[in-house]
Amino acid sequence: MALNVTLLEPYYGGSHRRWVDGYRQHTAHSITYLTLPAQAWKWRMQGGAVSLARLFQERNPQPDVILASDMMNLATFQALTRTQTAGIPYALYFHENQLTYPQNSRQQHGWRYGFINYVSALSADLVLFNSQYHRDVFFDALPNMLKHFYDYNELATIKVIQERSQVLPLGMNLRYLDAFRTTKRPGSPPLILWNHRWEEDKNPRGFLQLLRQLADRDIEFEVAILGERVRHTTPEFEQTRALLGERVVQFGYADDFSDYARWLWHADYVVSTAHQEFFGGAIAEAIYCGCIPLLPKRLNYPNLIPIAAYDACLYRTDADLLPLVLRHLHDDVQVDVAALRDDIATFDWGQMAPRYDNTLMRLAQDAHR
Repeated sequence: MALNVTLLEPYYGGSHRRWVDGYRQHTAHSITYLTLPAQAWKWRMQGGAVSLARLFQERNPQPDVILASDMMNLATFQALTRTQTAGIPYALYFHENQLTYPQNSRQQHGWRYGFINYVSALSADLVLFNSQYHRDVFFDALPNMLKHFYDYNELATIKVIQERSQVLPLGMNLRYLDAFRTTKRPGSPPLILWNHRWEEDKNPRGFLQLLRQLADRDIEFEVAILGERVRHTTPEFEQTRALLGERVVQFGYADDFSDYARWLWHADYVVSTAHQEFFGGAIAEAIYCGCIPLLPKRLNYPNLIPIAAYDACLYRTDADLLPLVLRHLHDDVQVDVAALRDDIATFDWGQMAPRYDNTLMRLAQDAHR
């Protein structure tokens, strides 16, 4: 039996948009999605629920289940639609959370948005996290936030949310990348890929330091620097580009997905130096396209590769990255790239959509018992 699902996404852009569109394309359920443009994330978390409640009332979609992303103030939405949605179960999907998301030098908002995540989770019938790592850090941080307040900390609510929560990995359109498959360039130097946002939580300085260290050793390599540029000025990237010269074969965000995908297929290695990553979608895409991942042994990265590949692909400390890269560039490491690809392919929507469908079906059935 197919369900009528209403999907609420206040920040319809980037990875959130790919998630919405991917699930819609692969689900056996009927999806009505209500979205807002991916702008002004703080206002979307505070006020998006008001606008989406209005859209819900205007369209009156009659859902069996409501699925919302973590950018949603779910409690506000429920209050504003209570006459239409009473008795309808809610699932809340955490792509990220603001309790543990690093606040960069421009952000000083304290617990405000983390509290929205908390009351949204408390309002949901089912709380879904995109990785076990994500679930763990959320519940590790929640007591610290609640204890921060003066009194009536309501610590007992943590167990309530825990009992309603489970892990449902990110679904991805990995098979779509096959359409852009191309061969590695014969005879060219090893190509190192960076496909993360140019933002502090991804630690681009660590990656750029690696490139300078390789250049200082006169190591032969090329680099493709992709990812969305969040800041208007990125002097450290520009300086490194000037230093590396012709080694830089791609510099800047690839607006066309086909161009992005072809760079993934061309590349030999994908590197992360991130301090924050709740799942690792960009790394998963690169692994699927045959890149050997060189990743810190932290965050969710160990869950993206088989244990047998840990020694070849994971480094423990920042100081261990350069030796690991040099081992690879000197052909001292063997990696079963096909095994990495097969393992990461389990996150493709072809396999994940039925899991999502079954999860929402059980939620709907439990609500009617």
